Amino acid sequence: MTEQDMNEQDMTAREATAGDHGPIDYLALEFPEARMRGEGLAALLDLHDRGIIRVLDLRAVTREVDGTFTAAAIADLDGDGTLDLAVFQGVESGLIDDEDLRQAADLIEPGKVVALLMYENTWAIPFVSAMRRVGAQLIASGRIPAEEVIAALDALEAEEAQVQAT
Repeated sequence: MTEQDMNEQDMTAREATAGDHGPIDYLALEFPEARMRGEGLAALLDLHDRGIIRVLDLRAVTREVDGTFTAAAIADLDGDGTLDLAVFQGVESGLIDDEDLRQAADLIEPGKVVALLMYENTWAIPFVSAMRRVGAQLIASGRIPAEEVIAALDALEAEEAQVQAT
């Protein structure tokens, strides 16, 4: 596909999907130290730049020894004073509220950090739009943790090997 074809396809998708949204997901990532180093920044920026996701909220919560917590928008991941995520500066949709921040703090031990990322799966918007145009309705949605899928596939593979061995 040429670059012109991709640009035309992108324009058509945007026009057809102005009112549609992709699925919204969130991740809570625990960091073992109260200092995030920013190693995942390149991957996050790549997903954003390729239009795969749209970042809606990006927050960090530090749990203190006394059980209180401090929350902040993520901007300076390595603490060097430079905005590592300037492209996401001010990204706060409001979908993550104080109760979400408290629950995130409860997930971690004192002295650790949990980063909260809420994002839209923009790659799915053309599919969502196409399905809506034909009258389809989403009636169920879910996530299966990767570890569970891997364990299930390993179990199926072991079962198949045992059947073939007999």
